[in-house]
Amino acid sequence: MLITQSRFAAVLAGLLLGVALTATAAEPVAKAQATATAVFAGGCFWCMEPPFDKLPGVVATTSGYTGGQKINPTYQEVSAGGTGHIEAVQITYDPKQVSYEKLLEVFWRNVDPLDNGGQFCDRGSTYTTAIFYQSEEQKKLAEQSKAAVDKKLGKAVVTMIRPAATFYAAEDYHQDYYKNNPLRYKYYRYSCGRDQRLEELWGRKN
Repeated sequence: MLITQSRFAAVLAGLLLGVALTATAAEPVAKAQATATAVFAGGCFWCMEPPFDKLPGVVATTSGYTGGQKINPTYQEVSAGGTGHIEAVQITYDPKQVSYEKLLEVFWRNVDPLDNGGQFCDRGSTYTTAIFYQSEEQKKLAEQSKAAVDKKLGKAVVTMIRPAATFYAAEDYHQDYYKNNPLRYKYYRYSCGRDQRLEELWGRKN
């Protein structure tokens, strides 16, 4: 069967279109594979989003609950106790731009790792500190950083290092609270004494 020039051109165009569509379809997968996640609990999740959002390479931060048994917990249920969950923040980041070690550094500088009863004015197990590792590499790095902090502060660090559990995103009104409610957020943060205690532990920020 003879293939005319016009038919050949049509076939070639179809092949090129197929390649283009395949490349386009594969692009989201490639992007998804380029990111990693880290989960930290540092007391009030409102206060844990800002320091990570400032980091180049951090794609997104999500406030939520993790570490417990209750499926799809609500804020009221977690706050009331009995779910086993604690407030945490999930960080989606590009490992090519920011390392897990850097995320750990930012985490420690924004918590009181010596407090086993909560964080600052927020008391109870819901507000305790923890690092939820996603891999053995993250676990190793977390343990190394904890040992360094223990040595630096000269006191026993009570922050837990735990395997990752299902992370449940908090209600929409909790997300980006510091951006959506700046005055209320600043008042809460100041009245809670968070920055005062952080300065006492780590020194004044540059």
